[in-house]
Amino acid sequence: MAKKKLERFAEMDTFKHVFQPQLKELLVNDYKLKGKWTNDAFKNKNPLILELGCGKGEYSVGLAKLYPQKNFIGIDIKGSRMWRGAKTAIEENLNNVAFLRTKIDMINTIFAPEEVDEIWITFPDPQLKKARKRLSGSKFLIYYRKLLKKDGIVHIKTDSRELFDYTLALLKYNQLPILIQSSDLYADLKDDPILSIKTFYESAYLQQGKKINYLKFRIHSDKELLELPKENE
Repeated sequence: MAKKKLERFAEMDTFKHVFQPQLKELLVNDYKLKGKWTNDAFKNKNPLILELGCGKGEYSVGLAKLYPQKNFIGIDIKGSRMWRGAKTAIEENLNNVAFLRTKIDMINTIFAPEEVDEIWITFPDPQLKKARKRLSGSKFLIYYRKLLKKDGIVHIKTDSRELFDYTLALLKYNQLPILIQSSDLYADLKDDPILSIKTFYESAYLQQGKKINYLKFRIHSDKELLELPKENE
């Protein structure tokens, strides 16, 4: 397994659509593509969408195929997983999807204010014991707000009802506009083309009879974003 990982890392280094900034560099300077992603990485001016915690990149690749007039970047720290999505993008000749290996905490050094149109968070670790680590928590919402356009959208799909309820409560607490909420996505939005995209784990959850929860919302606000009081106790 270690040999296979090393082979994948070596191959990833040759992929022009994979970007792997060094953490020590990001701690000192902003990334060279900050504010230039559509022009320099994609060579167009199409909308830019991020998938956070993309894993194997199945969702990023699926979105890229479904929406060829948009640019997608899958972000994860696990390079060995990301290799699969990056490889598929080459095999299917997809020029509107790229991959970024970095910690999500660093995204404000990589993307400029109002550079991003949408963010997808697909099946994140619910981090039930630590609100500060939840990708839908107030800490991360503040990160996203900086880089999203004023009408930018965030999507969350999760099999965790706890994470769904927490995120919904947090949005209401901060009076943020909720565009769609569903505790049973495949029943409520059965005609939406987005449902044609499923990750490996999502398919497994559905086979187990689990319901998929979904939220679509905006976070532009001049107010301070606050964590739920009980999560600060």
